[in-house]
Amino acid sequence: MIFKAKGMGYMMVDLKTILKNKAINGWGLFWLVSTPISAIIAYETMITDLSGGEGVSHMIGFSVRFAIPFIFLVVAGSSVQTLFPGAFASWWLRNRKYIGLCFASAMVWQGVFIYSVSTFYRDYYYGDIYLFRDELEGSVGYIFLASMVVTSFHFGRKYITLAQWKLIHKAGIYFLFAYPFSVYWWNLFYYPTLEPFNDPRLLDYIFYWMGFIAFTLRIAAWGKKRLKAASKNTPEATTPLALKALGSILIVAGLVVSATGLHWQKAASGFIESYEFSAEMILWLPYWPLEPFLSLFILGLGTLLATKVRGSA
Repeated sequence: MIFKAKGMGYMMVDLKTILKNKAINGWGLFWLVSTPISAIIAYETMITDLSGGEGVSHMIGFSVRFAIPFIFLVVAGSSVQTLFPGAFASWWLRNRKYIGLCFASAMVWQGVFIYSVSTFYRDYYYGDIYLFRDELEGSVGYIFLASMVVTSFHFGRKYITLAQWKLIHKAGIYFLFAYPFSVYWWNLFYYPTLEPFNDPRLLDYIFYWMGFIAFTLRIAAWGKKRLKAASKNTPEATTPLALKALGSILIVAGLVVSATGLHWQKAASGFIESYEFSAEMILWLPYWPLEPFLSLFILGLGTLLATKVRGSA
């Protein structure tokens, strides 16, 4: 409940009522968010010199910054409902589809700029931007994005089964999350180690930690569901103390690893890339060698152990 002034007194306002307003639900929410974003990107386009590849390249980075927060919000949506049920969490989950469409609308802008620079400024594109692995990651990402948008509506969903729909959307969310999360991890923990030094920007910190928190909430919600399912099947079962302790240690370790990449990234990369097969995989396998996700893996393993109930699967 919240309050607002009315004359000399106060009137109680129900949060549930506010969150049911059409302006912040469904298509109303989509237009409320996507319209100003498109206006800002369009304005930046008008004041940017697009006569060369550098200007168009600037617009690629500028436009995608408006998309990134929304994929993180999509990732966290169901988890917030599981961990913190309430009116706001219900609103968030109810509008996850339209939050995802806000992400897609900003990505359309980026797609237009990528097409423009690769078509009209080919020498600049292949000389200064193009990397096969980046091309592969981006192309797969757009394929997932298009598939998710089409199957978010009845005209597309009717051609696939529920299992196929879940596979497309879950795999798509993970892949689309991984791209910006890994980019900002590298910005914080790799590029600052190079010469000339590239100091991270405030936005790098905001987007990295926003992505980390979003996925950590997802891991925590998964752990809560495991415990709930186990207690339902075997009400008197408990997690062994040793597993709880080991899981807790790993969770703390994951949190430490998430913030200390500058101290271990070089050693970890050197070890992984010392193998010939790994050095080759870096050239074409998306996200390899996966250092940005090490902290999340450790958190997931810790949660798995800490929620392992004796006698459960």
